[in-house]
Amino acid sequence: MQFLADESCDFVVVRALRSAGHDVLAVSEFQRRSVDRNLMEMAYAEHRILLTEDKDFGWLAYVGHMDNPGVILIRFPATARAMLAGTVTRLVAEFGSKLTGSFVVLRPGSVRISAIPQSE
Repeated sequence: MQFLADESCDFVVVRALRSAGHDVLAVSEFQRRSVDRNLMEMAYAEHRILLTEDKDFGWLAYVGHMDNPGVILIRFPATARAMLAGTVTRLVAEFGSKLTGSFVVLRPGSVRISAIPQSE
């Protein structure tokens, strides 16, 4: 699968998904400051699921009705960070194509997958 990891995404997620054979473009490797709207557009244009820890992408998807190929919002507190890489790779392995076009909220011990309304 293809992913775009924004600057807020812990790099352990990028390394874990790359190790599992996925194509992960990490914004921190090519850009210092990014604009959320531009990242959402890039993810859509390149058919990459957006990996983020920034809740603003939920606003863009639901209120802003921005087209996107899917968003995984990671909500892991500092006390659970040791489980982050394994949890994300299991999510992708288990749900795979169901992640495309979905808004996923990933927390320790829970996953919520919702369809994103597409713009008209």
